[in-house]
Amino acid sequence: MREQLSFRIFRWVVLIPLGLFTLMPLYVMVTSALKPLQDVQGAFEWWPSNLTLRPFVDIWSTVPLAQYFVNSLIVTTAATVFSVIIAVFASYAISRYRFRGRGAFSGVVLSTQMFPGVLFLLPLFLVFVNIDKTLGFTFLYQTRLGLIVTYLTFTLPFSIWMLASYLNGIPRDLDESAQVDGASALGALFRIILPSARPGIIAVAVYAFMTAWGEILFASQLTNSDSRTLSIGLQNYATETNVYWNQVMAAALVVSVPIVAGFLILQRYLVAGLTAGAVK
Repeated sequence: MREQLSFRIFRWVVLIPLGLFTLMPLYVMVTSALKPLQDVQGAFEWWPSNLTLRPFVDIWSTVPLAQYFVNSLIVTTAATVFSVIIAVFASYAISRYRFRGRGAFSGVVLSTQMFPGVLFLLPLFLVFVNIDKTLGFTFLYQTRLGLIVTYLTFTLPFSIWMLASYLNGIPRDLDESAQVDGASALGALFRIILPSARPGIIAVAVYAFMTAWGEILFASQLTNSDSRTLSIGLQNYATETNVYWNQVMAAALVVSVPIVAGFLILQRYLVAGLTAGAVK
């Protein structure tokens, strides 16, 4: 069907302002990252008169950005891997087996998404501090391990729920056929189900990674200078006497590269994983 002229005009009238609204902050961020500090602090210019790459060099020495980057990468990757592994087994059990408490477990998993994360901050803090006090050494509080456990508390429930919905769309005949051929339940899971559920698993991994990578609330309270992540480390560009706005913008662009690159590479799997459960 041909698009009506009025609809095409309406579409462009809507899309152009939305596109400008979306790209304008990114343009300001990029141009500010390419300016000397005095130009950023001065009158705003749509096109910078003095372009420089110096802020992209200085961001690594002004604050220990490399350490923050490593901390974020370790914490986020570990949280993503554990979230995917646990979600695979939990969602497979929910999707394929009928057991006592199945409905209650599914309801509890889904209900955790109803509460704001700040409600879990104080309980987690008390749990970590008391565990460390009992052990006699720092094990969870202000460590990367503690932050990984914290991120699992809110990435894992949604991952289980989303992956279980995806596995419900995979016919059970595949499991039965594999078991007729002599495969065990785990054999059917690894040989048949997981290859078929690849888009859903990738969608869960992308969700967990993006959520943990940009998290601020828990990272600001449960880390110290050694375990601090990027989302908190960027605040150190603001000192008592000055704010290095050009370096803040440059660092923000640098730390966004893994998320943007991963999203562009895995976009088709992410869309398929998020929509397959509803379509099937």
